[in-house]
Amino acid sequence: MTSRFWAAGLMAAVLMTGLAGCATKPPASDPEALAAYKQNDDPLEPMNRKLYAVNNALDTYAMKPVAQGYAYVVPRTVRNHVGNVLDNLHTPVVFINDILEAKSRRAGDSLMRFVVNSTLGVAGIFDFATGMGWPSHEADFGITLALWGVGTGPFLYLPVLGPSDPRDAAGFGVGVVSDPFFWVGQGAIVSDLGYARTTLTIVNTRADLLKPIDEVKRMALDPYATFRSLYRQHREAAIQAARDDNRHTIPAWFPQPAAAPAGQN
Repeated sequence: MTSRFWAAGLMAAVLMTGLAGCATKPPASDPEALAAYKQNDDPLEPMNRKLYAVNNALDTYAMKPVAQGYAYVVPRTVRNHVGNVLDNLHTPVVFINDILEAKSRRAGDSLMRFVVNSTLGVAGIFDFATGMGWPSHEADFGITLALWGVGTGPFLYLPVLGPSDPRDAAGFGVGVVSDPFFWVGQGAIVSDLGYARTTLTIVNTRADLLKPIDEVKRMALDPYATFRSLYRQHREAAIQAARDDNRHTIPAWFPQPAAAPAGQN
């Protein structure tokens, strides 16, 4: 738990001190530069690029070699089963956000996925739920805030965590403390299991992204800008998928999700 609180505190510190690294807004006399500045929505770009450089160094000399060794030793099939277990452990957080988003059908899918995969799937090792008609989907508190009408805010590149924005950074913190497993038990064994879960999530995910990340770094003229764009595209697609999923009826007493402001997810 301590490491998670530390991560949340680190994000808060970055948000409070980030204004010192603001990029200068182009003057109105340069409409093209001003339009690009607004489109990027990255006023903290100087600081963000420095943090990207730090993260890139950590990845190059630590995370990537570990992920490569892991991928070499652990077969793809086993890594897929590890991913299934990790996804299953995360399902309660997805379910909570489905409820907060008033997505009753999605919440039903999440509940059934957790029940089926935790039992028939042997603690999530096997994903039987998808084949039975309960597919997985993305849901977190950042998406929930978006459906409630909260804007993204400027782009952020956070230490260790990577691309984000104020809405998703806040959503990450809430997601950590809303995870039921965050509150289960105390003691060294529970803490060690928590560290193991976090470490395995990072390593397994990084192993899955070895080729895509290498391709971006090899092909992109500006990898930072490319990662910024890819992150935003992914988040916008996830938010739109949640917004378009109307397989539910919102109770009259439940706050109706706000429509997104024009041009903003």
